[in-house]
Amino acid sequence: MVDDPDVLAGYSRDMAMLAPNGRPAAVVFPRTTAEVSAALRIASAHRIPVVPRGAGSGLAGSSNGVDGAITLSMTRMNAILEVDAANRLAVVQPGVITKALRDGVEAQRLFYPPDPSSFDWCTMGGNISTNAGGLCCVKYGVTADFVLGIEVVLADGEVLRTGHRTVKGVAGYDLARLFVGSEGTLGVITEATLSLRPKPQAPVTLVANFDSTAAAGKVVETVVTGGLIPSLLELMDRTCIRAVEDMANMDLDRDAAALLVAQSDSGGERAAEEIAAVAAACVRAGATFVHHTDDAQEGAMLLHARRIALPALELLGTTLIDDVAVPRSSISEFLDRTAEISRTREVIIGVVGHAGDGNMHPTICFDRNDADEYKRASAASNDILGIGLSLGGTITGEHGVGNIKLDWLAREIGPVGLRVHTAIKAALDPLGIMNPGKVFLAQPSAATPAVLAAVGR
Repeated sequence: MVDDPDVLAGYSRDMAMLAPNGRPAAVVFPRTTAEVSAALRIASAHRIPVVPRGAGSGLAGSSNGVDGAITLSMTRMNAILEVDAANRLAVVQPGVITKALRDGVEAQRLFYPPDPSSFDWCTMGGNISTNAGGLCCVKYGVTADFVLGIEVVLADGEVLRTGHRTVKGVAGYDLARLFVGSEGTLGVITEATLSLRPKPQAPVTLVANFDSTAAAGKVVETVVTGGLIPSLLELMDRTCIRAVEDMANMDLDRDAAALLVAQSDSGGERAAEEIAAVAAACVRAGATFVHHTDDAQEGAMLLHARRIALPALELLGTTLIDDVAVPRSSISEFLDRTAEISRTREVIIGVVGHAGDGNMHPTICFDRNDADEYKRASAASNDILGIGLSLGGTITGEHGVGNIKLDWLAREIGPVGLRVHTAIKAALDPLGIMNPGKVFLAQPSAATPAVLAAVGR
């Protein structure tokens, strides 16, 4: 256990810089499920709040500290316990880095597809807790689509194993899926059994520029309705293009209204045919520039422009990253209405997103030391979430609710949905100690230092 004030400060928040946060009373670093269980038994007995935490890469405040709570850092439980090539599955602890899992199974010609932008440092436990997505979702799906089973320690310290190792399994409720995306509010994940895919072949990559967002949106509709399934289909607006160009000097077209990046990893002629079809759709939609390549190094360079979009936007000021998913047919309308918000609220907003599944990341850039600009940025964020819901979308496609979108969750799911959520929470965490103040509004009282001494060092 660590209770040094300087260390505690580093565990007070994740990457959502404007999400509210408290100061944990202690950080505990378990190495085994038994140690997690022991910590939760003590916490339950003394009603101490517990905040599970991975690498702190979240963007919704899900692992932000709570005053007087124990933060359980799961980073030392970082072993890949098993890779079963015959059954295409892996068993991992929650502290395994996402990229380490992908690299670890590659030697057996297997592939773990989910790849959030922070995949080279985020952890599997955090990915499962937020149901993380990434660039490959359009073809492969999100984290939930790869979770076969989990081991989770409940609020009272009991250990639940649920799910299966088989391709099919419908015995009882799908409790594994219940914990996926629960953001640490129902228990602490200590092990996960994940399905894998065959390693994909070398991709063919396309990049295209457009002088309007409507034209780029038209291509997305054509890809979806035409039955094409690229392994990724990503979009950047003009603000993002210029930010990336300023940062990396990649010879991007600064005047383009939108940039589309697509890949197919189907291999050989099939990949070439898929990208050729996307290229044809771009031409028909009036693209001002279209280029595709089967050279792996050049393809990685083209994709790099998309991967560095958020770091590039961070150079423009403090960033408030939204996570709105809309129907794919509404992408161009969403982009246009977001641009109008940028003008009305007088704040910079760059939009980058997973066009293939409609998950957009409008990123508001502002000076956090300017009170008026801070206020306008917050208002712009609310405007964007409102647009997402009005278009039949959702307030979060992959980052989670955390503690930054509590009111908006209630608006999206309605009173009946909220009541069902609350009932599930009460059944599994009757004392309300698991990650309080996240997803739900309830907040227990902080524990005293004397009680925390019971945890030990």
